[in-house]
Amino acid sequence: MRIHYLQHVPFEGPGMIETWARAAGHHLGATHLYRGEPLPACEDIDWLVVMGGPMSVHDEAVYPWLRQEKRFIESVIAAHKTVLGICLGAQLIAETLGAEVYVNQFKEIGWFPVEATPAAVTTPIGQVMPGRFDAFHWHGETFGLPSGAIHLARSEACVHQAFVYGERVVGLQFHLETTRAGVEQLSTHSASDIVAGPFVQPVADMLDDEGRFGRSNELMVRLLDRLASLAMA
Repeated sequence: MRIHYLQHVPFEGPGMIETWARAAGHHLGATHLYRGEPLPACEDIDWLVVMGGPMSVHDEAVYPWLRQEKRFIESVIAAHKTVLGICLGAQLIAETLGAEVYVNQFKEIGWFPVEATPAAVTTPIGQVMPGRFDAFHWHGETFGLPSGAIHLARSEACVHQAFVYGERVVGLQFHLETTRAGVEQLSTHSASDIVAGPFVQPVADMLDDEGRFGRSNELMVRLLDRLASLAMA
């Protein structure tokens, strides 16, 4: 399968997604938008992954490539291909599908529990999610639920944590792909985000339990496996 990811900044890469894709024998391509690299042709990919980033979906004046990226995401969805968005990526998908992206009531940074919604079990993607699990978060904005999408997960700090549109377009506000090195990179490059708040952890607390990364990555693998099976059905 031809998987292609869009990366917005040097320090938010695909993490465990790259490990999974290479182990499964998929072709993995990338567009590093911050370098000005061109987007691929829609027909040259089977699966699009849209990574996170510190910018807002509304920052087109600062990052003009966001306009082209949104049009590309729209074309990939219209072509009925698999799309996975993480954090900013989920917000870009939601906006492309007509939903609003807005400042969340709380910043959510660190490891916090996520709960599956009752509707999650009605979808193939939602069925791989446990009823409750810890996930890594790093966001101040969130997305509304696109019309026709199914709400998959929520947290105490943020109502819309995940959705699926159709069977193969998935938005995750949280980061299952992240590794310890990824958190260290985020905490270095986005240190100004770490301010006092009820859902903001100190960096030391984010890094103190190695097992959380393994459990989170295992869930990422299950989700990716399910998306791959749906894509090849």
